[in-house]
Amino acid sequence: MKKLILSALFACFNLVAFSQVLPSFQMGLKAGANLSKLSTENTFSSDNRAGYYAGIWTRIGAAGIHLQPELYLSGKNTTLKASSGEENKVKFTSLDVPVLVGTKLGAAGVGLRLNTGPVISFILDDKQSFGQAAGSVFKGNFKGQNFAWQFGAGVDIGSLGLDLRYEAGLSKIGKDGYNDTKLSLFTFGLAYRLF
Repeated sequence: MKKLILSALFACFNLVAFSQVLPSFQMGLKAGANLSKLSTENTFSSDNRAGYYAGIWTRIGAAGIHLQPELYLSGKNTTLKASSGEENKVKFTSLDVPVLVGTKLGAAGVGLRLNTGPVISFILDDKQSFGQAAGSVFKGNFKGQNFAWQFGAGVDIGSLGLDLRYEAGLSKIGKDGYNDTKLSLFTFGLAYRLF
């Protein structure tokens, strides 16, 4: 799986470098909200809580299919509840790198997009700064990071776009006895195409 993701990122960055020979290249900004939830097999339950994300996206396409790599700073929140009723608020920030494959249906600047693909999340904390995480992205160093899979749809109207996605956690993110914990989330975003 990691080799597949690394290959997809490598192909994406090469395609960006040669975008002038491809039929379609777009780039833009996106920001939105997310609802995070931890799933666990222990005696804990979790409630959805709102967070945020903001960053950049690119879309490289030909023959009705596009590759859409993205880079976001994402704040995730949830409340973890023990069976005893005790609650713990969980907050963290990550650098998320989705690499999506999709298609677009429509014409004349209006269209419906469908996409899916892997997401790598670099948790930002006292052990990994934003600069270190960004360096790991571009070096292809994904060891110890969290993996997820996104499914989504979007609508484009001119330079604006709306996205709705679901992200299913594949990696266990828990530590210190909570090793069966995975993160899932819904995201809603507003995108603006720069070119």
